[in-house]
Amino acid sequence: MVQIDRIEHVVDLPEGVNASLDEEGNLSVSGEKGSLSRQFVDPKCQLFQEGNTITVRIDMPRRKEKALAGTWKAHIANMVKGVTSGFEYHLKAVYSHFPMTLAVKGNEFVVNNYFGERVPRRADILDGVKVEVKNKVEVVVSGIDKEKVGQTSANIERCTTVKNRDRRVFQDGIYLLEKM
Repeated sequence: MVQIDRIEHVVDLPEGVNASLDEEGNLSVSGEKGSLSRQFVDPKCQLFQEGNTITVRIDMPRRKEKALAGTWKAHIANMVKGVTSGFEYHLKAVYSHFPMTLAVKGNEFVVNNYFGERVPRRADILDGVKVEVKNKVEVVVSGIDKEKVGQTSANIERCTTVKNRDRRVFQDGIYLLEKM
């Protein structure tokens, strides 16, 4: 069986994006929308910055190390996309009988009157994420960190789970429509 001796993934930095890499493996990427930093540490996987590219390199990789190199490349590409254009998730509230009301209060998303419940349901909004309610039923979650935007939208979607009812009949809730 042939073994690959080196894997290199190259991420190009577009104009207006700056990156800095220190000795501890901290990568900071800054652009017009803001800046992100993340730590990349592994004994076999290495990061190099050469001009306007960042290279992920592994010598004599095994299967898990190949997967790690691809994961690091995806994380760096998401950081670059986040500081240039950002991420946006669109959700929609669906109800049949009891009209639910949606509100953002500080770092918390509040759903009132879900299935006629008196106690409001709440979801956490992570730092650096902006949540807007449009047209009473549309929710827009935006930010530069893909993981935080995705986790916040998952928190909002999860706070309206159907409990003690048949999910095929009672389909009220907040659902993800698209990711941008």
